[in-house]
Amino acid sequence: MAEAGEPEALVSAADGGDPRALARLISLVENGSPQLRDVMRLIAPRTGRARVVGLTGAPGVGKSTITGALVSAYRTEQLRVGVIAVDPTSPFTGGALLGDRVRMQEHATDGGVFIRSMASRGHLGGLSWAVPQALRILDAAGFDVVLIETVGVGQAEVAIASLADTTLVIVAPGMGDSVQAAKAGILEIADIFVVNKSDRPGAQEAVRDLRAMLAMAPQRDEGAWKPPIVLSSAASGEGIGDLVGRLDEHASWLAESGEGERRRVARAREEITALAVAQVRERLGALPGEARLEDLAGQVASGKLDPYSAADELIDG
Repeated sequence: MAEAGEPEALVSAADGGDPRALARLISLVENGSPQLRDVMRLIAPRTGRARVVGLTGAPGVGKSTITGALVSAYRTEQLRVGVIAVDPTSPFTGGALLGDRVRMQEHATDGGVFIRSMASRGHLGGLSWAVPQALRILDAAGFDVVLIETVGVGQAEVAIASLADTTLVIVAPGMGDSVQAAKAGILEIADIFVVNKSDRPGAQEAVRDLRAMLAMAPQRDEGAWKPPIVLSSAASGEGIGDLVGRLDEHASWLAESGEGERRRVARAREEITALAVAQVRERLGALPGEARLEDLAGQVASGKLDPYSAADELIDG
């Protein structure tokens, strides 16, 4: 395997299918390595081909099971699949493979599948900084589909969904997830709803709840995508074929409507902004900027200076 000091060799090895080189490149992302600039410059011309699918929903709805089932379905089509399992909430997991994702390890020996668990690790910019770059690496390495799975529902999940071409919002019967989905504000970002564990009592009630909420949502423009509701029982594989079909339909709509290109440009814009903000924060926290920041903070805290004037002074300095 290439040494960490050789970005060209790492990129070349990852492009050739070396999983260790790919893992090392994503570690450079997680660790905020200065070598990332060279890596991103090298891979830029190779990106823009992978389909990105985000999966979100409350803990316990079966996101990992659905992710594993989608991996199996895409592998039967001979597509290469990357999986990024994101933990946006805890700096203590350090990106370690979470217990519920052991179910996906049936694919661990498949050379056409790459699975990586990531955490923000407290980096400036958090997931908006790290995940897009990990996506670029998998895209450049020739993966046809990249699945992003999140651990729960909340603002972080809404942000992660903005990274995807297609977002699946997964609920399960009897957990109140449909109501929670509306409260969390993820109703608007769902491209496809999945009622998983549909063999359990209450599945049809969950479907009715979702349909009622969709009916109350603001009217979409004519020609806009209307989120379908898919029933599945991922553990047995039931409904996965229908889900893949819906994903294909959405991919076609994205291409024909131009929405896919719009989303990719928006994704790049957010990535640039996150990187710029992270760099500004790092520079502001560096000496002598750190001492100046402390001095200004003291003046604001004591009422001698307002925060807007302090921010202007810090930036001008």
